Amino acid sequence: MSRLFEELDRQATPIGEISLRRRLEPTLQIDVFEVKIGEDGLMSSLITDGEEAVSTLGLAATANDPLDVVVGGLGLGYTARTALDDPRVRSLRVVDALAPVIDWHRRGLVPLGTALTDDGRCEFVHADFFELAAADFAFDDGAPTAFDAVLLDIDHSPRHLLDPKNAAFYEPAGMARLASCVRPGGVFSLWSNDPPDDRFVEVLADAFDRAAAEVITFDNVLTGTPTDSTIYIATIDPTFS
Repeated sequence: MSRLFEELDRQATPIGEISLRRRLEPTLQIDVFEVKIGEDGLMSSLITDGEEAVSTLGLAATANDPLDVVVGGLGLGYTARTALDDPRVRSLRVVDALAPVIDWHRRGLVPLGTALTDDGRCEFVHADFFELAAADFAFDDGAPTAFDAVLLDIDHSPRHLLDPKNAAFYEPAGMARLASCVRPGGVFSLWSNDPPDDRFVEVLADAFDRAAAEVITFDNVLTGTPTDSTIYIATIDPTFS
């Protein structure tokens, strides 16, 4: 039987001490995995709707086939796993700046770790997503620098950042640079914990051909009330010969 609470790992990172915890949720009688920075909750396996929607809504917005995809933010792996459920996905690069998070998956400490590491389409990249985006995704191994989908779930929103240095990415120059790395017919999808930001939609619309914010509502089992998240979707029009 699972322990009521167990700390599986704790390590120092550039943004603070990160820990992985597993606890038995008494009402549902299931193991819940939680990631914390210090004592602030970062993510939980109990609520994964937003992470999954970044992939489902994002990939639904592109008709490209096959798909080369970049995911910004590994977390507990739900965005990446949902992307891999799309049979069009040919390659998936998951970028995370926190080495312990990648290590948890490789060691099988998190529920989806084996599913991701055993999928030959999936590769973990230990790097700062925002620095890579500013460098036109110039990966060290010379991989393609244009993609059919960029799926991002790192900051709480374009205004509430885990690290202040990420702010430039969400400004017009940052979005224009990102758009140049998205193939015709491709998509950029972004999760936000805040309500839709009209100004950011305008920034997206200036950089991409189309942009919108979609509110998703899901049952929050922790609070017993509905919870909203925002998924921003920005696309490049396909080209026809």
